[in-house]
Amino acid sequence: MSPAILLSFLIGYFLLLIIIAFATSKKSSDNATFFIANRNSKWYLVAFGMIGTALSGVTFISVPGEVGSPSGNQFQYFQFVLGNAVGFIIIATVLLPLYYRMKLTSIYSYIEQRLGFYSYKTAASIFLISRTIGSAFRLYLVVIVLQRFIFDSYGVPFWVTVLISLALIWSYTFKGGLKTIIITDTLQTFFLVLSVFLTLYFICSSLNMNIPQAFEAIKTSGYSKIFFYEDFMTNGFHFSKQFIGGVFVTIAMTGLDQDLMQKNLSMKTIGEAQKNMFTFTGIFVILNIFFLSVGALLYIYATKNGIAIPLDHITGKPRTDFLFPEIALNHLSIVPAIVFMLGLTAATFATTDSALTALTTSFCVDFLHMDKGDNANAAGAVKKRHLVHIAFSLLMFIVIIVFNTLNDESVVKGIFKVASYTYGPLLGLYSFGLFMKQRGLHDKLVPLVCILSPAICYLLNANSASLLGGYTFSVELILVNGLITFIGLLLISKKTASKTRF
Repeated sequence: MSPAILLSFLIGYFLLLIIIAFATSKKSSDNATFFIANRNSKWYLVAFGMIGTALSGVTFISVPGEVGSPSGNQFQYFQFVLGNAVGFIIIATVLLPLYYRMKLTSIYSYIEQRLGFYSYKTAASIFLISRTIGSAFRLYLVVIVLQRFIFDSYGVPFWVTVLISLALIWSYTFKGGLKTIIITDTLQTFFLVLSVFLTLYFICSSLNMNIPQAFEAIKTSGYSKIFFYEDFMTNGFHFSKQFIGGVFVTIAMTGLDQDLMQKNLSMKTIGEAQKNMFTFTGIFVILNIFFLSVGALLYIYATKNGIAIPLDHITGKPRTDFLFPEIALNHLSIVPAIVFMLGLTAATFATTDSALTALTTSFCVDFLHMDKGDNANAAGAVKKRHLVHIAFSLLMFIVIIVFNTLNDESVVKGIFKVASYTYGPLLGLYSFGLFMKQRGLHDKLVPLVCILSPAICYLLNANSASLLGGYTFSVELILVNGLITFIGLLLISKKTASKTRF
C-alpha cells in the first residue's frame, strides 16, 4: 500500500472535518457553545456519535489483536462488554437524573455541593490526570500505525507525527467545541461502523467465504470461547472478574467522566439523555461482537497465509496491536487498506477530539470558573479558553512522547491498568456522596485519602498472590480501589444534623 495514497486520504479526511467545524461554529463560538452546545443537541446524533468516542482505536486494533494472543484471550473481552452494558444502564438511571436535576455543566460540581471545596478540586484533578493519560494512550495507538505505514517512508520523526495529529485535532475543535464534536463524531462513527462491516466482507472474500461460512469458521476455530469459569483465584479472564470490572470501569470511566457525560448534558431533557444512553448501549454491545469476529478472522487469515504477529520495533517482542494494520495495509488490496485507515482514523480521532474538549471544559469550569458571572462569554474568557485548549494539546503531546519510550505491552491492558488506579477514587467519592447523606467529611483530608487509596491498591495488587492465597486481580481492581477510598472517607467523616438534598 503506497504511503502517498494513505497520506492523501488523511489530508482529505481532515479537510472535511475542518470544513464541518467552521460551518458549525460560524454563527457562535462562545463558551456556552463550546461547553454544552447551548443544551440543544439531538439525542440520536449524540447516541450514534458516542459510539466512536467510546470505542476508539483501542477497540479497533487492540481488541481484534488480543483475540489470538498467546495468553489465550479468545472472546473473553465480551464478558467485560456485558459488564459495560450494565454500567451504562446504571449511569442512565442513577447518575444522569442527578446531573440534570442539578443543571450541571461540569459533573464535578456535584462533589463541591455535596462534599466540599477540596473534594471538588480533587475529583476534577483526578479526571484531568486520568483522561489526559487515557486519551494519550489511545492517540498513541493510531500514531504508531501512521508512523509505521506512512511517515517512516518520508523520514518524519515520531514526535513530528504526534504534533501534526494534535494540531489537526485542535484546528477543528478550538472554535465550536462540543457543538462541532457532536457533528464530527457522528460522521466519524459512520466511517467506523462502515469500516467494520467492510473489513469483515473483505477478509471473508480473501478467505473465499461468505458471511455465514465465516461465522461458522469462527465458531469452530480456537478463538471463539467467550465465558471463562476456570480457576477463579489466578485466572484474570474469569467471568466474575471481567463482568464486575466491566460494570464499575464503565460507571467510573463514563458516568464519572466529564468527556462522555458532557455530551449527555448537552440535550434539552433527561428523557432525551436516557434515550440516548439506552440506544448507545445496544449499538455498543453489537459492534463489539463484530470487532471480536474481525479478530478471529484475522488470525484465521494469518495462519492460512503464514503471517506472524509483527514485532515491536522497540522491544522486539510480538505486538498483537500491529496484526490488523499489517494484514490490512500489506496483504489485502488497496480498497481494504483505505477502509482500515478510515476506520482507525475515525475511531481514534473521535476519542481524542472529544477528550480535548472535555479537558478544556473541566479546567475552565472547575478551576477558572468560567461558567459563572456575566463575562463568561466575553472575548477575554473565550481567549483564555483557547489558551487552555492549546495547553492540554501540548500536555497530551508530552505524555505520548514519554509513553512511546516506556510502553512494552498491549495498549488495551495499559489503559485499563491505569484506569484501575486513577478512576477508582472517583467511585469512592461519588458513592460516599450518594449513599452517606447524613455524614459530612473533613474536607481538607480528602486529597490525602484519594492519593493513599491508589497507592494501597497498587501494593495490594502487586502482592495479592501472597496476601490473598494466590488471588490475581484483573479489571475488577477498580472496585477495590473505590472501596478503599470509600472506607477512607468514612474514617474522616462524622454524622451531620440534617440529610443532604442531593
